[in-house]
Amino acid sequence: RKFAKVQERQRLAGNVFGSQPDLLVTMESTVSSSWHNLHSSYGSATLRTWQQLGTDVAASDLVLPVFVSDRDDDIEPIGMLPGIYRYGVNQLGRFLDPLIELGLRSVLVFGVDSDTTKKDAEGTNALNPNGAAPRAIKYLRTRYQQLTVIADVCMCPYTSHGHCGFIDRDGSILNQQSCEYIAEIAAFYAQCGAQVVAPSDMMDGRIQTIKDKLISVGLGSKVAVMSYSAKFASSLYGPFRDAAHSAPAKGDRSCYQLPPGSRKLAMRASQRDYEQGADIIMVKPASFYLDIISAISATSLVPVAAYQVSGEYCMIYHAAEAGVFTLRAGVMESLVAMKRAGAGILITYYTPQILSWLSIQDARP
Repeated sequence: RKFAKVQERQRLAGNVFGSQPDLLVTMESTVSSSWHNLHSSYGSATLRTWQQLGTDVAASDLVLPVFVSDRDDDIEPIGMLPGIYRYGVNQLGRFLDPLIELGLRSVLVFGVDSDTTKKDAEGTNALNPNGAAPRAIKYLRTRYQQLTVIADVCMCPYTSHGHCGFIDRDGSILNQQSCEYIAEIAAFYAQCGAQVVAPSDMMDGRIQTIKDKLISVGLGSKVAVMSYSAKFASSLYGPFRDAAHSAPAKGDRSCYQLPPGSRKLAMRASQRDYEQGADIIMVKPASFYLDIISAISATSLVPVAAYQVSGEYCMIYHAAEAGVFTLRAGVMESLVAMKRAGAGILITYYTPQILSWLSIQDARP
């Protein structure tokens, strides 16, 4: 009977993520009251803008990833990401004030533990109230009233083994335990002031667990969930892992991130996360996965975000340095392609440059 209700709801909704029989959700666990919580999807001006997809690249589309060091006064260059830095909390204002003036609307916060001795197998430092991420979230919410603060939620920056969840003795992921702890981290960041939590761990069922946890702490209708739903086991993450000190100590993440060639798994993951209450669906990386962005956005009832990852940033940067094209031409064409494919939210390290280019364009008579 419950399965019949799932099928009927999918039929009435137009089978949100496609009409193919093999994409029907059959798991009873996807039926949740979280699916009906709409307020969290438009709780701020930025979130309301993201619900209204346009075609031109605008400042409101952009999300700037920010690496926050636990050393408060740091401005530390990241070797594999030219022009990108880790900032201590005391330096965030210096970095972001000019960008706010140019129209920056949203940031994605990544906390970085510079001291590896703080890491352990359980990732306990993720819940440290004096950690880089929670302090940065509080600082940003206090200093910038109109800025939408998104908190990346994962265990890998805080675990000694570098994986995104708890691991068993044989190295396999303990999925349910990981979901529960990731939900604790998400609720903690939400209580610190994050308007959006973005779980990047790729555990099965973590959106449901997070939504339930947010409801239990009274934030279910106030905090949105941006799910890294179609996150592929890509070769393009190397510079990021250097920046966040989050590379796996042993093995890789191919058993929980998606295989690059699998379109159907991406569709299933996105549908599942939507059914469990995700307010925004993300595709990561972006440039190599425009077909996935297009397929999801064609039928999605929630906004789709595209993450132009560190490897994509470096490819464009070094091609521009070599004279293949101008930086502006390469960056803007890549973003137009993502918008054309259906992404309404663009997460990119080029946000500062794009804001500058857009301001010059807007200033023309």
